[in-house]
Amino acid sequence: MIIEPKVAGNVCLNAHPTGALRLVEELIDFAKKQPKIAGPKRVLVIGASAGYGLATRIINTYVNDATTIGVSFERAGSADKVGAVGWYNNLAFSKLAKADGKQEMTLSGDAFSQACKDEVIATAKELFKGEKIDLVVYSLASPMRTAPDGITYKSVLKPTGQPYTGKTVNIFNAQVSEVTIEPASEEEAKNTVKVMGGEDWILWIEALKAHDLLAAGAITMAYSYIGPEMTYPLYREGTIGKAKEHLEQSVGELNSLLASLNGKAYVSVNKAVMTRASSVIPVVPLYMAILYKLMKAKGTHEGTIEQAYRLMDRLYNHDTVLVDDVGRIRLDDWEMDRALQKEIELAWNNLDLSRVREETDLEGIRKEFMQIHGFEVDGVDYSQEVDPSRID
Repeated sequence: MIIEPKVAGNVCLNAHPTGALRLVEELIDFAKKQPKIAGPKRVLVIGASAGYGLATRIINTYVNDATTIGVSFERAGSADKVGAVGWYNNLAFSKLAKADGKQEMTLSGDAFSQACKDEVIATAKELFKGEKIDLVVYSLASPMRTAPDGITYKSVLKPTGQPYTGKTVNIFNAQVSEVTIEPASEEEAKNTVKVMGGEDWILWIEALKAHDLLAAGAITMAYSYIGPEMTYPLYREGTIGKAKEHLEQSVGELNSLLASLNGKAYVSVNKAVMTRASSVIPVVPLYMAILYKLMKAKGTHEGTIEQAYRLMDRLYNHDTVLVDDVGRIRLDDWEMDRALQKEIELAWNNLDLSRVREETDLEGIRKEFMQIHGFEVDGVDYSQEVDPSRID
């Protein structure tokens, strides 16, 4: 079939397999050009199909020559139905990694479930042949989670305490509008923490340790985001921010779990990048359009793959891992540079709404959004028919 993008609002409802393959190839090509890092050799990535999880898996595979297990839960394609872009990303990674002689295993399953944990444990014992895991990356993004208590919790993206009103932009037609979002209930806030906080991360490390699968000095890390003050009411001080705070606070319990192995847990706070999630968060697309324009002009803009490489360099190339005053790795350091944030605030306050395309990098984030779904990737002929059940 010929696959054309289906877009509603700032959401893309389908994906293109060939475009996904080419984009993964580009990420791998970047990794192949980077200096080697004496990093981990056996890596588990929980949430490996897109974004920072995929980038981290690629960097460890090609820069550290690691054997990896990737876990994700994505909708498969069939002969007459398009699959999720993460499913195509997984197929692409497996195909390209195997062609390059890399050892990997990609598993499909609900990472929140005990069944998935059991499958990963069995796979790790077989794939690693008695060797133990050096690095566990926790990079899950999900709207819901069925916890061990059998209850299914759903996350929401809302402010807490009071309504939030702010500007947002449609990345396709450049229309800026004002949105008001009502605050979450106490139950909604708690449920969001249950889904996106650190509880399941801890369960994973407990399970791996119980089966003696963690190496001496093992590291586990998860991703977080803080962002600028203008987004605090909706993000950092909202339901998602509360979940991220719980994720970050879980590091203490994880360090206690890893103490007997001389291991360590970290949260890496990364820069804003275009993802399937960030595109639908009010305020964030407009902020990113301004951010991208200014960072590209300064030569400091990074995508997920550049950030993943810099993270591995921080973790493994230095005697001391640099962290902030509460123990977080700050890979958002270039984004949160004070001078840059003042420029962003000035641009935000003086934005001519009739010239959004000219005054921001709206086109850049729009194209990046399409590319992460496999569309508008250079070198792909989208007029050609493809089989949505496979990667060619």
